[in-house]
Amino acid sequence: MELERRRVLRLGGAIAAGAGLTGLTACSGSGDTGQGGTGGEKDKGKISVWSWQGPAAEMKALVPEFNKKYPQIEVTVEDIGNPAIWDKITTGLAAGGQGLADVLHIGVDYLPGYVEKFPGGLADLAPLGANAHKDAFAPGLWQTVSPDGKRVNALPWEANSAGFYYRADLFEKAGVDAGALQTWEETIEAGKEIKAKTGAHLLGIDKPASQADAANFFQMLLQLQGSFYFNLAGDITLDSPEAVKAMTLIKTMNDAGLVSDLAGGWNALMSSLKQGTAAVLSMPTWFGGIIQEQVPGEAGKWKVRLPPAVRRGGSTAAMVNSTHLAVAGSSKHQAAAWSFIEFVLTRPASQVRIYRGKGIAPALMAAYDDAVFHEPSPFFGGQKKGEVFLEALKAPSPAFNYTADYARALKLVTDAQSKVLLKGADPAKVLGEAADQLGRQTGRKVSR
Repeated sequence: MELERRRVLRLGGAIAAGAGLTGLTACSGSGDTGQGGTGGEKDKGKISVWSWQGPAAEMKALVPEFNKKYPQIEVTVEDIGNPAIWDKITTGLAAGGQGLADVLHIGVDYLPGYVEKFPGGLADLAPLGANAHKDAFAPGLWQTVSPDGKRVNALPWEANSAGFYYRADLFEKAGVDAGALQTWEETIEAGKEIKAKTGAHLLGIDKPASQADAANFFQMLLQLQGSFYFNLAGDITLDSPEAVKAMTLIKTMNDAGLVSDLAGGWNALMSSLKQGTAAVLSMPTWFGGIIQEQVPGEAGKWKVRLPPAVRRGGSTAAMVNSTHLAVAGSSKHQAAAWSFIEFVLTRPASQVRIYRGKGIAPALMAAYDDAVFHEPSPFFGGQKKGEVFLEALKAPSPAFNYTADYARALKLVTDAQSKVLLKGADPAKVLGEAADQLGRQTGRKVSR
């Protein structure tokens, strides 16, 4: 379920941001929660919360415990669904906050767009006390929610690091030590051995970009180098040396016959997983649960590690996505809404309960003191999977600026990648053209 949620999040993000956050539907929501002045009281009020599926269920489960501390705050958690929630939040923000819930669950690929397009649409959490938790979260995340270091637009919840899930039995059959691979170039050479001795591809990519998230692997290779589609100033960096390096690695893999085609997106990925056509699934933290769910009979055949570096000695850690809780700027009960967010996100017991329930990896570092993150996994050969990703969360992690034009950039990147994979195009040339086109579309400066 987590994978489905992330997948539709990206698709929804592409749709909403691709429309410049102006593709609005009818006004909706029921966020007007009663009387009270702006801000309201910290321990009193009637608040509503918008989220989706698993996270919504987990927040609902926390309400009775929350009410032991705040008996005079009435909480209603609504499962809006994903991607429906993005249209609903966009509609409410465009209507000046009318109809919005008090607490909003927002993905990292939406947060900058909402902040840029709707100034004041989200409450500043700093006056409510958010800065007291500045150092409680994984490195790099605070700059995501507080770009200027003063205003706080949201509080981090879910933190997913890049992972390298691999079929240990295939690596063993090919005589390759997966744990010894230091770079992706070494991994390509290993992939040739695996293909020759087992017939399995190294990995799969949606080559024609049939889905909006077809460039996830490319984006991960960028983030491993501390780079992204935009720099922190919002300038375009689509054809940076790091981007060209990442796309060149993908081309090299493809030219060597190591990349299977996952055209069809999610269904193709699941089919590949069940058929064992790829030795590696380079996916985030949450994907481990999907593997266990889809191929339970392969317990012991899978292992996980952090990805190899793009360049020798480079980083093997990258925060590839995250979600956040924000308070609507129009909420009449901002203080009570903040009390709920603080209870859910800054209290280790809350985050451990959510992890046990739905496997949502917390951004709150203190939560990782719990034994659940340090238990051996029978499915992953007795590895302590939680500790693998904890290592990534502890590593230095730069903030990445998604901007309000992320979906436009994503579309151009996936088009460029398809040209490379299907037509053998030159990575530097197609990325340069994509950067120039994005500049014309958005008016943003292309940084070279």
